[in-house]
Amino acid sequence: MVKFLALQTHLLAFTNYVISGKRPCLNAQFFCINTESGRSNVGNGPTQFEKSMRNNGIKNIEDALVSFNQMIHMHPRPSVVEFTKLLGPIVRMGHYSTVISLTKQMESFGIAHDVYTLTILINCFCHLNRVDISFSVLGKILKLGLQPNYATFTTLIHGYCLDGKVAQAVRLFDVMVEKGHQPNVVTYNVIIKGLCKIGQTKVAAQLLCKMSGEGFQPDLFSYNTIIDSFCQDRMIDEATELLNRMISKGIPPDVVTYNSLIQAVCNSCQWKEVARLLKEMVGQKIMPNVVSFNIVVDAICKEGMVSEALDVVKAMLERGVEPDIFTFNSLMDGYCLRRELDEAQKVFDMMVRCGSLPDVCSYNILINGYCKIQRIDKAVNLFQEMHSKNMFPDTVTYNFLIGGLCRVGRLLDAQELLSEMQVVGVQTNLVTYNSLLDGLCKHHDLEGALRLFQQMLDSGPYPDIISCNILIDALCKSGKLEYARELFLKLQSAGLQPDIKTYNTMINGICKAGSTNEAFELFRIMERNGCMPDSCSYNVMVRGFLQNNEGSTAALLLHEMNVKGFSADAATASLLVDLLCNNELVLFPLHFLSGNLGKEGNDS
Repeated sequence: MVKFLALQTHLLAFTNYVISGKRPCLNAQFFCINTESGRSNVGNGPTQFEKSMRNNGIKNIEDALVSFNQMIHMHPRPSVVEFTKLLGPIVRMGHYSTVISLTKQMESFGIAHDVYTLTILINCFCHLNRVDISFSVLGKILKLGLQPNYATFTTLIHGYCLDGKVAQAVRLFDVMVEKGHQPNVVTYNVIIKGLCKIGQTKVAAQLLCKMSGEGFQPDLFSYNTIIDSFCQDRMIDEATELLNRMISKGIPPDVVTYNSLIQAVCNSCQWKEVARLLKEMVGQKIMPNVVSFNIVVDAICKEGMVSEALDVVKAMLERGVEPDIFTFNSLMDGYCLRRELDEAQKVFDMMVRCGSLPDVCSYNILINGYCKIQRIDKAVNLFQEMHSKNMFPDTVTYNFLIGGLCRVGRLLDAQELLSEMQVVGVQTNLVTYNSLLDGLCKHHDLEGALRLFQQMLDSGPYPDIISCNILIDALCKSGKLEYARELFLKLQSAGLQPDIKTYNTMINGICKAGSTNEAFELFRIMERNGCMPDSCSYNVMVRGFLQNNEGSTAALLLHEMNVKGFSADAATASLLVDLLCNNELVLFPLHFLSGNLGKEGNDS
């Protein structure tokens, strides 16, 4: 009985190890057999090799590979248990392919795998999204006459969840129980996390209740996972209710629990509730950490309240919590939102003085900020500084700079950056091409825009509705309505759905060409196609009728838009006034203008 309980304890520890990458709590020598005497090595203490491993430690993948090479060439070789212990740190470092390669080498040297080594192998394939191969390894376990344990099944269930196949994970859970492998809290937690990942938080909460009904006590991880998922879904009341239930079960919350709640109330701008939660944490002797403070600083900065965020940073320092790079980046982002780039630059410089090295995100924030206020030379200098510091700009960096260069008309420089991205292997995306496409159109290089659009069609990325809207707008403004109409008619066959911007652009272009009947027909078609006209749609259509001296139809449409809660924008109001003053508006019922003029900006 004692041995059975010890084995159960070992398996529970090993399951946690496989799922989380943590080292097993029990001495791995539990299963080590002395090859000379054939007796159990339990109680004999660690081997010399183990002592050496423990003293030197595995700090990186290079250390691990050197140790593996030493073990392979030892005489006698260490047991499979010791090899398994070495594979653990490599798994935790995320070198799954390396572990697979090493297990093959072990096999080639005649080191027989046990169920634990093969379960680690299953875990690696699962993390590489190859659950199919993981099941082949399960077949190998059975072929070798080994018995899969609940660690093996839990790892496979975890693999399904990583792949988003939670239904299959639940079916495997049922098979596991049918085969007599009793699940544990870790198994349930894997399913709970998988359900939350696909947005089935309420189902996960039901499973939590089922656990208790079947005699399994949910742990802090169980509750934290569901609380965090409720918070991400902005279901704060449900999260709070679950927190209270957790406390009533004798499970105290930790800083992770509160960080989820703080993030949720920050997202809802409930600042008083944020303060209450922080006070409640401290009252329960749970000290806010750098993550807690960063959540608050970032949320406040996103609202442009940088001075208030600085007060939070001051409170951080008073509690002995050091700001990190995320804190500084949030402050810079806040200043950039307020277009206070000099202040953002001061934060950047202070970060360097404090010993926190800026990362790519730090530079991206500043580059974007300078591009938005058209201080493009400063943005380019920062881009060059990244190169001088051996920091590699990413797709976001290039996109910000290409967009900034296009806004100030430096199209050749923007195109050179696109070419540079392709040469150095930085991934381009639709934002990259749409920024350049928009720049070319806005600076009247329609020919260049058409070439770029054709390049997208030929080589990718395939244009989206934003790309088409940019080009349709440019074609309409260039008087090439026929080409715009042709592109518009091809959208659906290309798998693209026209949006409100597409319809408004086409209606505006057709109205300016004087074809109000065609424009009005399209105006009615858009609604039948499920794209409801907005204020801009009505204003464009009303102006079209007015400019063609169709006052009575314009009046009817003004009445319709008024009923729907829309009003004439500044451009429509100005046109109405001009036409009335010049006596050019005939048969227009003036009472339709009441409460309808000039309430909105010109959004056309």
